[in-house]
Amino acid sequence: MKPNELQGKVALVTGASKGLGKAMALALAKAGAKLALVSRDEKLLAETAAAIAALGAEAAVFPADVSEEAQVLALEKAVAERLGRVAILVNNAGINLRKAITEFTLEEWNRVQATNVTSVFLMCRAFVPHMQGRGYGRILNLTSIMSHVSLPGRTAYATSKTALLGFTKSLALELAPDAITVNGISPGPFATEMNQPLLESAELSQFFLSRIPLHRWGQPAEVAELAVFLCSEAAGFITGTDIVIDGGWTAQ
Repeated sequence: MKPNELQGKVALVTGASKGLGKAMALALAKAGAKLALVSRDEKLLAETAAAIAALGAEAAVFPADVSEEAQVLALEKAVAERLGRVAILVNNAGINLRKAITEFTLEEWNRVQATNVTSVFLMCRAFVPHMQGRGYGRILNLTSIMSHVSLPGRTAYATSKTALLGFTKSLALELAPDAITVNGISPGPFATEMNQPLLESAELSQFFLSRIPLHRWGQPAEVAELAVFLCSEAAGFITGTDIVIDGGWTAQ
């Protein structure tokens, strides 16, 4: 990849307040992109923006719930006015409720689907027009190894991530004539805030480590570097696929 590969490009990252989203936002900024940072937590978004500013890059904060149509429509207008047309869209926002199917309420089930799937539809519908007719566009959807395998207690999450994988493949075919690539990134167990309950339990953490051939948790920077590569010109022939980054979990 060239230095400042993404210089001048506007990249929007949802769920940019922490975890993988924050790591990807920082990596994209290091590659020269201007960042639109989106999440419901304005305070944590400001911390991400400050970290990006310390790198000498530009970032703007846009608090929003991307599962709400009206908020996404308002977000599109605000980003366009502040930063211009988005060239890179990273759909990272997501939640995971771990419980038995008989314990789920309908509201909880719908909340997982809305946050993990419907939000991606809303964001793509709003921002794909920014990319069309430019000869370049990148959409990254954070799928999961739960798009490919699963565990007990993950029915809602696995359903949402499997749906997102199908969405990714179909949208890639739809947008190929515009030279817009659409890919999934399927992380395995990563040391993020979402997985903090697992990390804090010696028994659960050991269970996950026993399933990972590399025998360690992934680090957010490893997903971030993959995201930057997929946004580069060098990755222009990669579309409609899902890259699993899981320490070997799904190879078994």
